[in-house]
Amino acid sequence: MPALLPGFSELRVRGRRPSVPAELRIYAIGDIHGRLDLLNTLLARISRDIAFRPTARPIYVFLGDYIDRGPSSRETIDRLIEHRRTHACVFLKGNHELIAIKCLSDRALFDQWLRLGGLETLVSYGVPPDTLAYGRQIAKLQSAFHSALPREHFRFFRDLKNSFACGDFFFAHAGVKPNVELSSQRENDLLWIREEFLSSKEEFGKIIVHGHTPTREIEVGPNRINIDTGAFATGRLSCLVLEGEDLSVIDTSFES
Repeated sequence: MPALLPGFSELRVRGRRPSVPAELRIYAIGDIHGRLDLLNTLLARISRDIAFRPTARPIYVFLGDYIDRGPSSRETIDRLIEHRRTHACVFLKGNHELIAIKCLSDRALFDQWLRLGGLETLVSYGVPPDTLAYGRQIAKLQSAFHSALPREHFRFFRDLKNSFACGDFFFAHAGVKPNVELSSQRENDLLWIREEFLSSKEEFGKIIVHGHTPTREIEVGPNRINIDTGAFATGRLSCLVLEGEDLSVIDTSFES
């Protein structure tokens, strides 16, 4: 059984408890960062939850940052593609997917990507070690990544969404720009924003569910819920479960 989300009873949208439409259950999953082992564990626990508490319409919402830092980026993308064949899924774009796909055409971004964990991703895609040893010879890395990236993976990255709204919730990888309508948010803010959003007390009209900024525990604010619990470093991959007015949590840090 999922655990109740501490602090959720304080959340309000227009003076009432936030909710999602009837007969719908959302499983929102935080930043995976190449931790296939944790993803498999979490998906198994979600499956057990659905078996124990059947629902008419389960929807999986993945908040981005599927790759980099952890050891199994390619295998994680394979697993997500497999999962969507039999489940209703929404895949959001993270800043790590954005920069990785841009590196296919923009060599100037490679150094930044490597600093963000791109080296682990290249290794997972089988880029030859002698190519990685060239260091600053970015053209060779770019060519090797082009050759190693399956077309199905390219299409997966290309088709990622910047945001998703359902009921009283708005899902984005990093957050939203304060004082800008949700319908007018820019990709750069949705994928990269931090302090300006995290410190904002603005009522956005919906509760923002996001990742991007790792915390030890799921973080509940008056206008947002952060579900990035630092999987690549902590071993904890978290899922926020939304059904009606209920909010609960399934994660990999305890046996559910």
